[in-house]
Amino acid sequence: MNIKQHTIKKAVTVSGVGLHTGVPVNMTFLPAKPGHGYKFQRVDMEGQPIVDADVDNVVDLSRGTTIEQSGARINTVEHTLAALVGLEIDNVLIQLDGPEPPIMDGSSIKFVEVLESAGLEEQNALRNYYEIPEEIRYRDKERNVEIAALPLDDYRVTVMVDYNSPVLGSQHASLTDIKQFPREIAACRTFCFLHELEMLHKANLIKGGDLNNAIVIVDRVIQDNELDYLAGLFNRPKVEVKKEGILNNVELRYKNEPARHKLLDLIGDLALAGRPLKAQILAARPGHAANVAFARKIKRKMEETSAKSHIPSYDPKLPPVLDIKDISRILPHRYPFQLVDKIFYMDESTVAGVKNVTINEPFFMGHFPGNPVFPGVFQIEAMAQTGGILVLSSVPDPENYWTYFLSIENCRFRKMVFPGDTIIFKCELLAPIKRGIAKMHGQAFVAGNLVCEAVLSASIVRKNK
Repeated sequence: MNIKQHTIKKAVTVSGVGLHTGVPVNMTFLPAKPGHGYKFQRVDMEGQPIVDADVDNVVDLSRGTTIEQSGARINTVEHTLAALVGLEIDNVLIQLDGPEPPIMDGSSIKFVEVLESAGLEEQNALRNYYEIPEEIRYRDKERNVEIAALPLDDYRVTVMVDYNSPVLGSQHASLTDIKQFPREIAACRTFCFLHELEMLHKANLIKGGDLNNAIVIVDRVIQDNELDYLAGLFNRPKVEVKKEGILNNVELRYKNEPARHKLLDLIGDLALAGRPLKAQILAARPGHAANVAFARKIKRKMEETSAKSHIPSYDPKLPPVLDIKDISRILPHRYPFQLVDKIFYMDESTVAGVKNVTINEPFFMGHFPGNPVFPGVFQIEAMAQTGGILVLSSVPDPENYWTYFLSIENCRFRKMVFPGDTIIFKCELLAPIKRGIAKMHGQAFVAGNLVCEAVLSASIVRKNK
């Protein structure tokens, strides 16, 4: 699994018709900055409203997952989201000039192919994984559906389906490595039973449906006059049933293609929880309603356990965004005033870094001997250096600039810091940098507790050559 966030290198477009709306649509994937996530945009509507891919925006689950925000609706988002999750793409803006992504062949493969053609770009930020802390379980007794998420330092999904059908019996599908998705899962198409087909058509749910974009499973004896009716329904000269019980000579891409497609749907729906997951997902007879209910349950669990979500999540096992050599190239500070050990997160407006406090710091010789306390002025200096890295990253040649304090406002020291503590610094711009002036809110945390905060203003000045 990727450690850092990724986007795409360039904009790419796919075109087709929506499965349920039947409306022709052009869908364009565009690169996005770190922390952006998945967002859809209706460019055909006044104001071009944006719809976040968020489980709390789900408004309809009629044979697909539909989201809505600010009066803009996007139908059938699951195949698009599955492609993004399967390629480990974190940040993308998806523009549509219609209400629904194109159904293409009923799978995610066309989306995967066009995204791969754009190329993936690693970004200067770590992925914000949600690691399932303990078993999360969802059960719908009426539909005999059960989904569970178990703790795992990976993302694996297993799906079982059983429709009590002589044609489509019990099937299993598993994804043991997310990197298998493009080749093992993405090409698996949506499906329905013949007895559902007319119902869906009468309910105006498959206006863009065609025998080229779905597998139709024939689970009963069918008469010639019904075949003629179906031929007319899909504007075909002839419709046939293969001995395997598949309508119109469609060849299955895998023996368990229906189960694999259910796995695809589940991955796409769980993307609505809002963060990449680390978990073992086990699902029996899942569907969109259950998937979304489960995604909502995961999101609620995230919210319960993220009361301190404003505190950057630091994992020392992961490689830094900038190590001490990188920091030394950007900042002019040297011993004993080089106070930032590593940067582990940085985007266009926020930076987070680490300072490991040790008894070997030179100032402990004279700062409260016998009761070493990390000086507040050094906390502010280390905070400023962390913010300085963010400010200097806004110019192409940071080594040719100095950073200078302009002001310190609303400074508060909340708790004392001692040798052995690891300080996490977070600085966030309060406004875009203008004319070399930056104003940011800085915070320092130790063991999840706020120890210091201040509003800092600084300027960057080009060095005299």
